[in-house]
Amino acid sequence: MDGAGKTTLADELGVLLQRAGRPVVRASVDGFHHPPSVRHRRGRDDPDGFYLDSYDYPRLRAELLDPFAPGRDRRHRIRIHDLAPDAPVVEPLRRARRDAVLLVDGIFLQRPELAGCFEFVVWLEAPFEVTYARLAARDGSPSDPGHPANRRYLEGQRRYLRECSPQECAHVVVDVTDVTAPVILRP
Repeated sequence: MDGAGKTTLADELGVLLQRAGRPVVRASVDGFHHPPSVRHRRGRDDPDGFYLDSYDYPRLRAELLDPFAPGRDRRHRIRIHDLAPDAPVVEPLRRARRDAVLLVDGIFLQRPELAGCFEFVVWLEAPFEVTYARLAARDGSPSDPGHPANRRYLEGQRRYLRECSPQECAHVVVDVTDVTAPVILRP
């Protein structure tokens, strides 16, 4: 979920892997946002639009995930859209070494469209009250998950939880309610 610590964890894992001698390709689903015309076609506050229209999953697969599948050439892009200016990004293809580890963070990654793309999945668990407080500190958004300004995100995330059961897809589930004392819940 937003505010769980996905990016922080992936960045820290990347550093550890590099220290161990493995090349790392770091990416986020946030680099594969749809343009605003698609993201907001159901309305800026629509939770279904958040869940269904935020990301370009076919391009995420084609340009980042599929190139890392066994036997593929690892020629990839780590982003196609930059949210800061909310504009497309055109970057040349990069080629990763055969021994490179692809670390991808983000929301909604255990959707059916991405089934089979990930060798190892970590789910970070924390109550919405905790994650929304983190988002408020980071982004200045309301800390109350029930605040009307959070409806799009909260209800979109609830739909994802209902439809995809991402915790069940994960190899490891970590309770990060207290980020200074994470607890492995599963396995």
